[in-house]
Amino acid sequence: MPVPAEITAFVSGAEAAVTPTRETPTTPVRSTLDDVRSPERGPRRARFRHVGIGLLLLVVLAGATGLLGVRSATVTGEGGGFTLTLTYPKVARSGLDAPWRARLQRPEGFDGPITLSVTASYFHIFETQGLTPEAAGETTDGDRRYLTFDPPEGTEFVLDYDAYIQPSSQLGRSGELAVVVDGRPVVTVEFTTWLVP
Repeated sequence: MPVPAEITAFVSGAEAAVTPTRETPTTPVRSTLDDVRSPERGPRRARFRHVGIGLLLLVVLAGATGLLGVRSATVTGEGGGFTLTLTYPKVARSGLDAPWRARLQRPEGFDGPITLSVTASYFHIFETQGLTPEAAGETTDGDRRYLTFDPPEGTEFVLDYDAYIQPSSQLGRSGELAVVVDGRPVVTVEFTTWLVP
């Protein structure tokens, strides 16, 4: 039996009224993998790890070859008839013994006390067992330490400083060693000690 046109029109209108219309999304759907780095680029932090491992390897190799140990140097100066030679630690590390030896030569010998002046703050990086020979007298003006020794027999005087770098020392120091005659330096040598970890 045919359905009347009025009923068909009514039913179609009702469906249209109840069926919601859907809009097509205007923005594309994003994936949670969109911001993941590609395998070719690798993880970001791997580069920093590689640099850190490379630096650590350099430090280990430097230590294994002795570059971070104690290395001494020698400086020499002449003046006033004296030749002053100082052997000192150029590079050192905390807790290690450090050589410090002053050798003073005078061809005609020593006819009176020997006075040496040293930058006072330089010795702050050391833990010392003392000077050999011991000074007959010692004074300081705050900046410099003045050490007076009895004259030796012969033409050479040698002063040893028995010391090691303090464990708490982290930075190096610079200094000057001079031979003082009549209150003024006649020969001076300069030196710098660098400390490494």
